Amino acid sequence: MRIYRKELDSINSYKPGKPVEEVRRELGLDKVHKLASNECPFYPAYIRKAVNREVRNINQYPESGCFYLRDSLSRHLKVRKEQIVFGNGSDEIITLSLRAFIEAGDQVLVAYPTFLIYEIQARISGAGVVRVSLEDFGYSLRNMKKKICKNTKIIFIANPDNPSGTYVNHKELESFLLSIPAGILVYLDEAYFEFAPPDFPRSLDLLKKRGNLIVSRTFSKAYGLAGCRLGYAITTPAIARVLNKVREPFNVNRFAQAAALEALKNRKFLKKVIKHTEKEKEYFYSEFKKLNLPFVKSATNFVLVKWSADTAGIYNYLLKRGVIIRELRGWGFKNCFRVTVGKSSHNRAFIKLLRQYLSNRQTGRAKG
Repeated sequence: MRIYRKELDSINSYKPGKPVEEVRRELGLDKVHKLASNECPFYPAYIRKAVNREVRNINQYPESGCFYLRDSLSRHLKVRKEQIVFGNGSDEIITLSLRAFIEAGDQVLVAYPTFLIYEIQARISGAGVVRVSLEDFGYSLRNMKKKICKNTKIIFIANPDNPSGTYVNHKELESFLLSIPAGILVYLDEAYFEFAPPDFPRSLDLLKKRGNLIVSRTFSKAYGLAGCRLGYAITTPAIARVLNKVREPFNVNRFAQAAALEALKNRKFLKKVIKHTEKEKEYFYSEFKKLNLPFVKSATNFVLVKWSADTAGIYNYLLKRGVIIRELRGWGFKNCFRVTVGKSSHNRAFIKLLRQYLSNRQTGRAKG
């Protein structure tokens, strides 16, 4: 007898990869380079003292409203403190938005394929999900607008997108936002904001023109704090109050708050990460061209590569030799994989193995 909610029958859980240590143990490898989860390749050593100071307070709950971090971030972004909501990763902001705004009969618009969590959490909330296909790996806001109906409550836009790496520019996004019904909430997921190019939307300016807008960002990517789980939303004070009503108290731990405070002070580390990412993406582009591999130019810290066949072969070949990439079959891309920009040595190890695999395939020797 089923006693859980029927919506859960149609939902597949998000499946993260195995821990690197377990992959190393299972395959008997000395080294494993994980280029699968779009994590920062560098350890932010500058946070160590601030995080260590919080150990003495481990017996106490963290500050529920992220008081000091809120003050610092509001000054950094030049927004009011009442406009910011913090989450246990920006994934939690997505969940809070659905929890706060979805009612029976509501629909959510998502691109397809895109970040899986939008659809998973929307279905959990009981919303109907309408998919709008990407065009040439990019968002079609024109087609998204055509799918709007009286039941549309939230539109999710990943900008830049994951896993394609493409983005919608300011002019396109502004035109879209100002042309759709005011009663629809638009959720802009800007997890890769720091890597974006100059014509990327100035979303905080757009927030002044359209009130029903949530912009979420994260400390997980460019700031190197994925293990802390800390994301945030910038929105109107009215929407922020609603999100805080459904937010769990003490949802951001002490160490995350301390680390993020230091991250906002240390611009040197951020600049290093961005410079490295741009340089290494150019290396990837150059090598993919030499190997005649089509790819999608990226506004993020990863690159999507178009493969000529099922990706299981190349994935397993790399895995057994200590390089982990992300297969995208589960995301809706049948013949594509995504590779994160890692340390220079890791990127070169990946390219070397990729070249070996392609050479072996030509001679009929490409086996796991």
